[in-house]
Amino acid sequence: MNDDAQILIARLLTHQTLRRDDKLVKRALSDEQFRQEVDKRLLDAGLKLLDNVYADHVTLALHRNVEPRIFGAKDVWQNNNFGLTRDGVALLVVLWAQIILPKRERQETHQHKEDDQTDFFGKDKPLPRAEDTSIGISYTALLADFGDKLGKKTRMDMNLGVLSKLGFIERRGDLILEGPLLDLMMDTDLLKERIINGALADVFKTSNLQVVVPKPQAVAPANDPEAEPQPDASTGAENT
Repeated sequence: MNDDAQILIARLLTHQTLRRDDKLVKRALSDEQFRQEVDKRLLDAGLKLLDNVYADHVTLALHRNVEPRIFGAKDVWQNNNFGLTRDGVALLVVLWAQIILPKRERQETHQHKEDDQTDFFGKDKPLPRAEDTSIGISYTALLADFGDKLGKKTRMDMNLGVLSKLGFIERRGDLILEGPLLDLMMDTDLLKERIINGALADVFKTSNLQVVVPKPQAVAPANDPEAEPQPDASTGAENT
């Protein structure tokens, strides 16, 4: 006989992501006993429920203790399991840094994307949803800033298509927007400083982002045997 925990897990495996306002997802996030049952069943399969308060969706990811058996196959640590090449992974990190970090800053300060003035009582309001604060970036600007480093237009267009198909981004004309998985796949606590002060220091040199990191975080996305390990990048149900 089917039960709610079984149905929730089956739906996540089938659809990869579910919205936080889904009835069973809301129950898993608020009912401790139900969440324990879901977590137990997922753990038996080497999985865990992945969510954070900044994202509008939840997904599934590999549990930490099974990562070495999965990503360390054949003595080569795979940096992802989505089939992304190195330039595809690099593009994913750039998009996350350009879209998610500013969005989280707006969420922390309770700013909406249409706000044009300071709301002195904003912090008394609930944390804004991602869809109310996520602005996205211009494809034209992305190509101008990173095209030479990410394989030029042909390679970048190909990788954007793959990322869109996988659910990391959405394309609307010239605009590249956050997809359901983009804010679930990165260990922000570990990587934020490395990205802002390292690989993308020039991009963020005028920014002073304060990002509060939710727990738990997850594992890594795609499959390039020559790629070097990417720490703590998380996936969805494809990890199963």
